[in-house]
Formats: sequence, structure tokens, C-alpha cells
Amino acid sequence: MHRRAVLGGGAAAGSALLGLSYAYSGSGSRDAGCEGAVARLRRRQTLGSTSTIPIACRDGTMVFPWSAPSRKENMKSLEEDKFDLLVIGGGCVGAGIALDAATRGLKVAIVEREDFAAGTSGRSTKLIHGGVRYLENAFKNLDYSQYLLVKEALAERKHMLTAAPYIARATPIMVPLEKWWTVPYYYVGTKVYDLVAGDSGVPSSMFFSKAQATYSFPMLNPDKLAGAIVYYDGQMNDTRYALLVLLTAAQAGATVANQVNVEQLIKNKETGDIQGAKVKDLQTGKEFNIRAHSVINATGPFSDAVRKMAYDENGEYVADKKEEGFNEIVVPAGGIHLVLPDHFCPSQMGLIVPETSDGRVLFFLPWEGGTLCGTTDSQTPLTMLPKATSDEVDFVLRESERYLNKRIRREDVLAAWCGIRPLIKDIHGKDTKAISREHVIEVNPGNMVTCGGGKWTTYRRMAQDAVDKLISVKPVLQTRSGPCVTEGMKLIGADRAGIVCEQKFDVVSVTLREDYGFDKDIAEHLTRNYGTRALQVAEIVKQGYANRQKNLHPKRLVSKYPILEAEVVFAVQHEYALSAVDVLARRTRLAFIDHDASVEALPNVITLMSKLLGWSRCKSKEETEKAMEFLDTMKCPERD
Repeated sequence: MHRRAVLGGGAAAGSALLGLSYAYSGSGSRDAGCEGAVARLRRRQTLGSTSTIPIACRDGTMVFPWSAPSRKENMKSLEEDKFDLLVIGGGCVGAGIALDAATRGLKVAIVEREDFAAGTSGRSTKLIHGGVRYLENAFKNLDYSQYLLVKEALAERKHMLTAAPYIARATPIMVPLEKWWTVPYYYVGTKVYDLVAGDSGVPSSMFFSKAQATYSFPMLNPDKLAGAIVYYDGQMNDTRYALLVLLTAAQAGATVANQVNVEQLIKNKETGDIQGAKVKDLQTGKEFNIRAHSVINATGPFSDAVRKMAYDENGEYVADKKEEGFNEIVVPAGGIHLVLPDHFCPSQMGLIVPETSDGRVLFFLPWEGGTLCGTTDSQTPLTMLPKATSDEVDFVLRESERYLNKRIRREDVLAAWCGIRPLIKDIHGKDTKAISREHVIEVNPGNMVTCGGGKWTTYRRMAQDAVDKLISVKPVLQTRSGPCVTEGMKLIGADRAGIVCEQKFDVVSVTLREDYGFDKDIAEHLTRNYGTRALQVAEIVKQGYANRQKNLHPKRLVSKYPILEAEVVFAVQHEYALSAVDVLARRTRLAFIDHDASVEALPNVITLMSKLLGWSRCKSKEETEKAMEFLDTMKCPERD
């Protein structure tokens, strides 16, 4: 068999595969910035690689694994180096900013107080969408700005689907219609949606008769059903997608660290410019300064706290202190999601009701072997551990009864959780469901840039706009930075060279089944979540780990799901997992899929991580208690 040698697992064989082989038409100094990024990339490929042993894919490609530098190496860099840009916030927007800036040639650091995508970015509806409702509002209100929002979001939807096609895919979504006269209205609307999307690689919308609708979605209540419209949008695993963006930024030279809290912004006493931050490593308690020419605030719902630091003369956050000129701009809006067994939704079809009894949206989506159902939309207190309330659960269950032919009981709910959206205040005081998801780029005192609002789908464009704005207000960066190159860029784990499995990720799945002996559901799960990097997980099983012998059949964390013990090892060694919650909630999604299964898996996760990270008994007990506190927020609340 002919074998081709490339740097796989998402790693670039050279700068061309990363997107750094662009040519500049500007000054030589910009070329120097590009060369700096390439040099850092080469250093990362050497520094971060833990193995140079290639892995053979089923199609003959030799995949060379790549992993990011260790957290210890990154913390040393944060303390000793000086950066062009410090990004505060490790959600999808912060990760996108780090990738955008690093691939322009800037030296970038990004820190996150909790874990990457631990907040809003990991508690989304998992949809990659242009916003059908925004398009409807654009025509109803003759609002051209709403139309532009949809057009931009659809372009970004195309980018997300192609950047990591193994973890993001087009999903058909059914809109049930009860009145015959609404059929042409929604049919024309979705056709306009298709038209605005253009050549996006997503199938066109279509009409389903009543019989076709109930056949395709058996749980749909046929009473009063006139027919249905089916259109396509994207779907993803949000925390892992954000992690892919972050790891791709690390591959481009960015220095990344979770569990690092910003204690204070550092201000130049003469100019007032913000030039870094005093931070605390929450793993060790050590405090130090990160030196940077500039700072971008990408902390989502917590943006106002960092903004307030910029208004303080000492760069500090004092909760009760009124800062001159400072006004809060974020409206935290909570939305709950329920996870039900898979029989409530077909594995290849979603359902969206465009208007519930109070004007919100109700959806049922296939996700990670279950059914994702929701949502609500209301102002909520700001916290890192939001919980679904009993009243919100009752609302979703009550509305569901109108559209399904089977009643959902509370006992059916496998997990219930709440996410907080960082909406930007509307001067007219609209309630949260009416506020647009348009993003805002704001220059704060000291030339710190805040990127707020928006939605998951437009994270890349938000990042581009934020870096563009930063460069416009920081002349020192203009000579170091090239143009944005992230549009169309493949992420780690994808076929970035166009030759690793030729974007046919079923080849990876077949390799796992035939060459490693994995069960079909495990092979598909790994391929869907890791792309070509699934082969690295397989190698962990093959080589053995902790006290587990090599070449044994892969061991599941819990028998009910295809999530492996080896994924815990991979998360710790290659994806910066530092706690059991990092693994259960964000590297795998077990906590979001099934509360009881997560509780069952927890002791095994703690045992593995204690061996990998050298935890003491006291530390293991502490991590168990923290995990149980988190998991308590993921279970369905009892009826009041």
C-alpha cells in the first residue's frame, strides 16, 4: 500500500497548512510579523510534540501526532515573556481572538479564570445558525441591519461547517405548521434563507406533507398538523469546538492557560495605557505580572467586571465603587436545556417550534446520543454555576405536550442545565427575547478593547473585528501584524492539508474498528469528537495507561455510553484538563448528557486523574466534592 507522510492529527506540515503561507502586499515589516508566527509555530511543533512515531490511517496516510506545550511551559512563558496581546477569557470568542491575532503574526497570550469554554460557550443550544427569526424580523420591520446580521451569520455558518467538518455538520430541522395558510409563508421564508446563504454546501429547504412529517419525526403530534417545512442549519459539540480553536491558536504560537485569574490590570502611569495584567495561578496560588502591549476583554457575561477595572485608576475591581464614566452594558439572559432519551427525537432530524405560548422558541435536537430540548429566555443572576429552575422545567415540559404525541415526564429528563447569554443592553428596555444578538466592539480607557454580545456562530467574525479595532488604536501593532487569515482555515483534527483521509472521516472510524478493534459506536464517537486525533486516543489504549495493560479492549467510563477511560488520559495529557469537571463536562460531555451516569463515572475519573496528576488523598477528596457540587447543577430539579 502506498503511504503518504504528513503531519496529521490536525498538525500542519508547515505554515501553508496552518494558513500562514499567504503573501503580503504591504511592507517588509509585516512579512517579519508573519515570519515570527512561523518561527513560533515551528517552535511549538518541536516543543509540543510528545511523539514523532507516525500512526497509519486506513487510507495509507502516515499521521504524525502533535500536542500543545504543557501547562508548566505555558506558565513559564506567561511569567517571563512579553506579548503583543493578552486576551482575557477562554470561551469561543477569546479563543477566536487568540487564533486570529497569532496567525497575523502577533505574539499572543490567553488566560481563562475557570476552564476553556466553561461558561456561555459550553452551555449553548449547539446550533450553528444564521437566524431564521432575524430574517423574518428584517422583512417584517424593513430592517436592513437585521438582514445583514443574517447574511454575516450564514457566511460564518459555512466557515464553521468547513473548518472542522468532523465535529460540525448540517442538520435538517423540521418546522411543524398547524394552519394551511402558514405553509406558503414559511416556505417562501426558508427559500429566502437558502438564497441569502448562497453556495454554502447545505441542502435546500423543502415542504413535507403531514404524512411525510409524522413519518420523519414519529413523536410529532399529528393533530391539527397541516404539514411542515424542513430547512438545514449546523450543529456541533460546543466545548470541544472552542477547544479546537484554542489548540489551533496554540499551534500558531499562542500561549494558553486555564485556571489563571486576572487580579488587576497594569496601567502605564504616564500614558494610562493598559499594558498587561497581574494574575494568579489558581493551581498554585502564585501571583505574577503578564506584560503585554495590549489587552482584549472577551469574558462574555463577565465583561463588565473587567471593563470596570479599565475605568479604575489603579486597574482594580472594587465592587461597590462607582467609576466615573463607567456604565454596565451586559444583560445576562438565562436559557435552560433538558436532555432526554434518544427516542424523543430521530437521530437525523431536529424540530423547532418558532413560537410558543409566550413567543419564544421550542426545539428538539439530536445531540450526543440523546435529545436536546429547550429553551427559555429571561434575565438571570450572573453566576458560573447557573441552574435550571423547577418553573422553567415545567414550562418546557408543558409546551412540549402541545407538539409531541407522548408526554414527557420529569423522570425522563437525564440532565437539565442553564446557560447565560451575554446580551448587550438595549436603550429601549426590551425584554431579553427581543434583544438582538449583534456584537459590539468597544474601546475602553487605556485602549483596552472589549468584545461583547454576538452569538456562537459569529465568533470568528467577532474575533476579526476585535483584532482589527485593536490594531487601529495601537500603532505599535500595525507594523507587526498582517491581515486576518482565519476565514476558511481548517482547525486541528481536520484535514488541513487536503490529503489526510481526504476529509472522509469515516476512514478514521474504519481504522479504529479494523486496526484497533474498537466497537462501532466507540469508533464513531471518537471520530466525531476528535477527527484525525482519534488515532491518538486509540494509541493510548494500544500502549496502555495508568495500571491498564496495553492492547486491551478499550474500557468505557460507563457501560451506557461510548466514552472511554483513554479520553480522560488524552484530556489531561493533550487538552489541559485539570479537574474532574473539566473531563466530565467539557472534554467529554457526559455531565451535560446524563447526570446519573456522570455521578457513576466520577470515582473512576478521580482515580485516573490522581495517578496522572499526582493528587494526594486530600486533593482527590477535594476534587470529588467540587465535582459533586457542579453535577448537582446538572440534574433535573424536583417540582416545587
